[in-house]
Amino acid sequence: MESNTIYTILGVILITGILIYYLFIQPQKSTAKSPSPAINSSNQLQLQAYERLTLLVDRIALPNLISRTAGEGLSSKDMQQLLCKSIKDEFDYNVTQQIYVSPEVWHAVKNLKEKNILTINQIGELLPVDASSFDLKKSILNYLMNEPKANLHELVSEALSFEAKKHL
Repeated sequence: MESNTIYTILGVILITGILIYYLFIQPQKSTAKSPSPAINSSNQLQLQAYERLTLLVDRIALPNLISRTAGEGLSSKDMQQLLCKSIKDEFDYNVTQQIYVSPEVWHAVKNLKEKNILTINQIGELLPVDASSFDLKKSILNYLMNEPKANLHELVSEALSFEAKKHL
């Protein structure tokens, strides 16, 4: 073989070796020095779950749900169904987050959903047949103002925050 060919082959081998070192060996050395990436990614997933569930709790809080839901021209019954469907949809969208949080926190979120639906339905049943969506919204907000314990979403939000801080 010619000496140029030998130098070319050696150059290719050297460059390949350098690339392998920087692409595969060097990254493994730097991750070996840091804490386990599996623990970090697991912790990150848990924190994201707490964030999502906090957002869920905020979105299904009755005052927030009512202010976000347009219902002009709807009957009280139609608004009742719309509010309950909104809560169920929000909950169903986030149901997978339960695998990342404690059973107690998940139970609190689930209870909030069920209590809010129950509140909407109970207040809706008390209204006259010809009541409007505005009447239902007003009745729910009046109930929340007169029953301090009815604002369960604040307690659930605090529980989520407390648990999330344990993972920081």
